[in-house]
Amino acid sequence: MTDLAIDPNEGVIVIDKPAGMTSHDVVGKIRRLVGSRPGRKGKRQGPKVGHAGTLDPAATGVLVVCIGRATRLVPWLQAATKTYEATVRLGRTTDTLDDDGVETSTTDASHVTTDDVQGVLGQFIGDIEQIPPMVSAIRVDGERLHEKARRGEVVERNPRPVTIQSITIDGMGYEPYPHVALTVVCSAGTYIRTLADDIGQALGVGGHLTALRRTASGQSTLAEAVPLEELDEAGLRAALQPPLTALSFLPTVTITSAMAEQLRNGQRPVALGLSTDTVAVDPDGYLVGIVHDVGNQLVSKLIMH
Repeated sequence: MTDLAIDPNEGVIVIDKPAGMTSHDVVGKIRRLVGSRPGRKGKRQGPKVGHAGTLDPAATGVLVVCIGRATRLVPWLQAATKTYEATVRLGRTTDTLDDDGVETSTTDASHVTTDDVQGVLGQFIGDIEQIPPMVSAIRVDGERLHEKARRGEVVERNPRPVTIQSITIDGMGYEPYPHVALTVVCSAGTYIRTLADDIGQALGVGGHLTALRRTASGQSTLAEAVPLEELDEAGLRAALQPPLTALSFLPTVTITSAMAEQLRNGQRPVALGLSTDTVAVDPDGYLVGIVHDVGNQLVSKLIMH
C-alpha cells in the first residue's frame, strides 16, 4: 500500500527518548532540524512538530513525533495502546511515587515472593480507575498538578478510567533492595507510577517506580526508534514514516474514487458498516483520511489527501 509523498519534512518519526529530557525537549530538537522557528505574533514558521504521548523526563523509550500535516494524526496516535517495562521497588514509598521523591515510609519487604506479586496483579487487569499523581500534567482549576506539587500543595483528584490489558513479571530480585520487573500493556493515560504504588499497597509493603521504558506505542516499537542523540537532518529524513504507515494499528478500508472525492468535498457517502474509526484509502492505495459511520452515512473525521 502506498501513501502520499507530502514533503521531505512531513511525516512521523519514532524517537528513543533518553533519560533527563522532557518530551517537549525532544520536540524542540526536531523543530530545529526541520527549520521550525518562532515567527511573528506567536506563529511558527516552518512545519509544525508535536509528539503523541508524553514521557516523563526520567523515562526512556518510544516517543512518536509528528511533523507537518502529520501533526493532525496526534489524537489517534496518542490514543494507541502502550507497552512499558517498569521496575518497582518494594518496601519504600515516596511523595512522587518514583525514585525522585521524598521518602514517606519504609517497610521490610524481604519476605515478598514472585508468587505474592503474581497474586495481587489480577486486581489491576481490565478496566480500572486510577487517581492521577500530583506530579502529573492534568489541569485542576486551570493549573497543572505538577505546578501545584512544586509549591507543596496536595489537592483532590478525581479517579480516571484506564484499561490494563496485561501485566507480566519479568523478574524479581532482592539486591540492593526488593524489586520486581514488569511488562505492562495498557491504554493511553495509564499512570505506571500509580500502578507501582498500588501494587506495593496491595502487597502490604508499599512500593514506588524506579525505572520506566516505553517499548511500544501502537505499532511503533523500539526496533524502529532512532536514538535522539544520534539524530541529524539526514537521519531524520531517512527515518520519516508516511502517515499511512503510522496509522497501521487502525483498521483500513478501500473506498472508490467517487467516494474519496465526495469526502474531500465535505459530502457524506453511504455508510460501510464500520464499527470504529477507520483509515480510508483510495483504489491506488493513497491515504484519504479517517472515517466512521454515522447512521447510514460515511463521515470523515480527518481528510489528509
